[in-house]
Amino acid sequence: MNGNGALAGLKVVEFAHVIAGPLAGTLLADLGATIVHVEDPGNGDPQRGAGPEKNGAHLWWKVAARNKRSITLNLRTDEGREVARELAQWADVIITNFRVETLEKWGLDYASLNQINPKIIVLQVTGFGATSTKRNQPGFGKVGEAMSGVVNLTGFPDGPPVHTGFSHGDSVTGLMGSYAIMAALYRKNADPDFRGEWIDLALFDGLFRLIEWQIIFYDQLGEVPTRVGNQLAAAPAAVINTFKTSDGRWLTVTSGTPRSVSNVAALVGEPAEDYATRPDQARNAVRLDRLVGEWISQRPLAECVDIMQKLEVVASPIYTVEDILADETYRERENIVTVDDPDLGKVRMQNVIPKLANYPGSVWRTAPALGEDNDLVYKDFLGKSEADVDQLRQGGHI
Repeated sequence: MNGNGALAGLKVVEFAHVIAGPLAGTLLADLGATIVHVEDPGNGDPQRGAGPEKNGAHLWWKVAARNKRSITLNLRTDEGREVARELAQWADVIITNFRVETLEKWGLDYASLNQINPKIIVLQVTGFGATSTKRNQPGFGKVGEAMSGVVNLTGFPDGPPVHTGFSHGDSVTGLMGSYAIMAALYRKNADPDFRGEWIDLALFDGLFRLIEWQIIFYDQLGEVPTRVGNQLAAAPAAVINTFKTSDGRWLTVTSGTPRSVSNVAALVGEPAEDYATRPDQARNAVRLDRLVGEWISQRPLAECVDIMQKLEVVASPIYTVEDILADETYRERENIVTVDDPDLGKVRMQNVIPKLANYPGSVWRTAPALGEDNDLVYKDFLGKSEADVDQLRQGGHI
């Protein structure tokens, strides 16, 4: 186990499955929290079967549920729900993404859990928010992305809206959820009168917050931001785009300050005075973009990168995963870790991010097998006897 992480000693129970809720838990687990992932005794978390497999082992799951404890518990029985309430008494934090009405019916909603654990922190992820009229409607991350505004902004002006190539809405929700949990834990630590906390997070909330300029632009200017390809609707720069090199690779070039724009202008031989002010940059942006594209198209990637680094032009190749695994900066940052897995042997995956110098956390296990930690959690964590656990098992409750 990871006893040196900043969150060592924090106890979290997940009545959650698939991506958004469990990712919040994984981020906490990476930094040392004890995460008990509760799964249905029959099939387990549906995420176990997502994506490609090798030798019968699904690869995504190995990362998604790393550093966690897996237990089985049937929440559809009275006995199972009673054990769930015992877990809530034991825990500091509950993470859930079941439907609102289901949690209320089971007595596992925040109001019910707060009665048995007055300092409990509950992260509740739903499609549309637990306070909306759509509180009981199912939702997935792509719907959250669509509602947030991010999909409307992604793609080219003459093309359709485009979703990003990963579970963007779910992932940002997980990140926001872990951030909110930490805020609540700070308040719990600082306030002796802490009365628990309910974090109500919809799948569109996180991305909506991060596109922080879209509301005020429309409110004050009546402008609806639209798709601008690889550029940005609100960019304080003359060049933001991707360009193809002579050897068929792709580069991103970006400029966010007057000096960085001047460096790009110098790269293609443009007069510095034509880009001295923001209005100058805006007036000449199309020309500069075209010249940069022409310059890059005449040179291979390695030559482009070498010259740009010397002129302090901010640019990067568009990385594939092969590039990431071969990259010196990733290696220096120790961003890739090799972990032993019982099914696959040694596997590589992302290391703990963010990095903490003194209490860094670690990846100490890949995803556990279904119910692998039943005895540990029920006997050691909850203090049940061997007979108690056997009775739950024989009754089909775990």
